[in-house]
Amino acid sequence: MHTDTRRPLALDTKELPRRPGGMLEGEVQVAAPEHFGTDVISVPEGQQMTLRLRLESVMEGVLVTGTVHATATGACVRCLEPVDLPIDVPFQELFAYADRAAHHREVEDGDEEDVHELDGDLADLEPVLRDAVVPALPFQPVCREDCPGLCSECGALLADDPTHHHEVIDPRWSALAQLAGGDDTDTDEKRN
Repeated sequence: MHTDTRRPLALDTKELPRRPGGMLEGEVQVAAPEHFGTDVISVPEGQQMTLRLRLESVMEGVLVTGTVHATATGACVRCLEPVDLPIDVPFQELFAYADRAAHHREVEDGDEEDVHELDGDLADLEPVLRDAVVPALPFQPVCREDCPGLCSECGALLADDPTHHHEVIDPRWSALAQLAGGDDTDTDEKRN
C-alpha cells in the first residue's frame, strides 16, 4: 500500500482486487498538509502522520477504513504555554468508481451529496482526513485541566505563583487611602 508521489495523501488502490470482498490492510506514513487544524491548534505542515488502513472492494467502489495518528500542537488558551496533543482519530469513507459516481449523480437528480470518487486508481484522503481530524481537535486546548492561566492584571503565570494577587482598592475609597498612606510633606503642603 502506498501513496502517489505527486499527491502524498492520494492513496494508490491498484493492488486491491476489483471484485467485492477483496481487501488490503497496511500502514502508511504521510506528511500533514498545510492548515490541518484550527488557528488555535493544528497538526503542523509536513509532520509525519501514521495511517492504519483497510481497503475493501465493494460493489460501488473502494471502502477505506482507518485511523490517523499524529500530534497536534498549539497554545494553551489559559496560559499560552505550548500544548502537544496526541490524536488518534478513526475515519471511514467510500470512494466510488467513476461510472458508479456518475450513475448516483444522475439518479439523485441534483441532490448534492458528497460523493468521493476514485481518480483512476487514486483515492484522495485529504478531505476525508481533514473532516475527521479537525472536529476532533479541542475547541479550547489547555496544557492541563486545572491550568490557572495568567493574572488578568499583570500577565504573570499563575501556575508559577499560586498565591499571586494584587491589592484592589475600591475607587470610592482611594482618596482616603491617599490620606492615610501619604508622607509628611504632602500633609504639610495640604495644611498650608
